[in-house]
Amino acid sequence: MKINTALILCAGFGKRLNPITLDTPKPLLKVNGLTLLDQCIRVIINLGVKKVLINTFFLKEKFYEFLKNHNYKVDIEIIEDGNTLLDTGGGILNLINKSNEENFLVFNPDTIWNKEYIEEINVMIDLYFSKKIKNLLLLADKDLSFDKGMLGDFGLKNDLINLKDKRYIYTGCQILNKSIVANEKLHKFSITQIWHDLINNNQLYGFQSKLKFYHTTNLDIFKKLQDL
Repeated sequence: MKINTALILCAGFGKRLNPITLDTPKPLLKVNGLTLLDQCIRVIINLGVKKVLINTFFLKEKFYEFLKNHNYKVDIEIIEDGNTLLDTGGGILNLINKSNEENFLVFNPDTIWNKEYIEEINVMIDLYFSKKIKNLLLLADKDLSFDKGMLGDFGLKNDLINLKDKRYIYTGCQILNKSIVANEKLHKFSITQIWHDLINNNQLYGFQSKLKFYHTTNLDIFKKLQDL
């Protein structure tokens, strides 16, 4: 089975990278000569996804301009959060409400995505469907993080996520079924609320990445990434 639609979360303020994000949204900053958003979209295209939905809020006009200047071989649509920033959970729900699909790949472009992730994400997709999972997160061991200051988010045992040892960092890629937010009304909320409910019911799954993890955590790390 395939996932036909990917969501990219681009609505944040990027405050930890001020002042450079005051005029340029974080996803449109460049690392290795390409914007973070462009690198994310390239991976999505190589995964065979047919539709991409991008949410925006801060400096939203910059994203329309970006897409005008790129001719991607995939259908990309911008969905605005509206008058209020919806956070990760509300942003995802708002995007899902614009689609008839049941399952979605969700990306945070704060991570530097590259073609090496394609194989891992394809295996992750197979696991998602074979185990009939509702929410599956791509995790990285914190020892593999370029930013050694990053703390772990979760523990992982037998593919199930827990909150015990917190050795693993959420990479910013997940697969989810729309049913996990079916009871939510559109408002500002974090996707972590949903995750904690799933963890309490032993229903949040994780897939461990073996790749070096590069994340634009803050201005200092962003500057160090330019020297790679």
